[in-house]
Amino acid sequence: MPSPPAGATNRGLGIEPVDISGLPGRLIVVEGTDGVGRSTQVALLREWLENRGFGVAHTALTRSRLAGEGLRQAKEGHTLGRLTMDLFYATDLADRIENQVVPALRAGFVVLTDRYVYSVMARSIVRGVDPSWIRDVYRFAPVPHAVFYLKCDLDHLAPRVLAAGGFDYWESGMDFQEENDVYQSFVRYQGRLLSVFDHLAAQYRFSVIDGNRDVRDVFEDLSKGVLSVVSTMSGATRD
Repeated sequence: MPSPPAGATNRGLGIEPVDISGLPGRLIVVEGTDGVGRSTQVALLREWLENRGFGVAHTALTRSRLAGEGLRQAKEGHTLGRLTMDLFYATDLADRIENQVVPALRAGFVVLTDRYVYSVMARSIVRGVDPSWIRDVYRFAPVPHAVFYLKCDLDHLAPRVLAAGGFDYWESGMDFQEENDVYQSFVRYQGRLLSVFDHLAAQYRFSVIDGNRDVRDVFEDLSKGVLSVVSTMSGATRD
């Protein structure tokens, strides 16, 4: 996989991407597997940025008006093939980029996205999809101004997931792994997923943040990183 240049350019993740390089807003991604605390950190970031005068928009996987509800229903049935699910996720992202992300960037907003193409790519690669093919599917996706990867090991991740309500069918890899025990399937799947995430983090130059720590410590590092990305934007208070 090619390494993108620093900042948002018109090279995207493949070819013919959406060009956001000339837009006044900033696209910031928070990545990481389920249970690592992404949603909590995005909520904290939004409040923190708004208190400093930034306009903030938020998006996440399966949130598009076109495909979001259909994708959630498809996952409840566990019946679609892997490639069909990949294309469903791509449709969701394409709709959100066109109707949510790009308009907000044009208006000068900071766009926070809870996961981006990297999560979908990682899930697909673990399930045996050709990395070159899935990268090409997302060739339309603009390169974010920054990707912050909350990295958490299995010893910390499993207790968090249990405390949050237990193991999810998809996040345990039960749709393709030959495991009868959901916990063993979770450990096996998340171990494989974290390995792919580490590879993507190196290839796409994520800013890696230790997600094993408590919420406050993670947010301190994350907010410093985000501040460095938005510091050149105009019309906001930064101290």
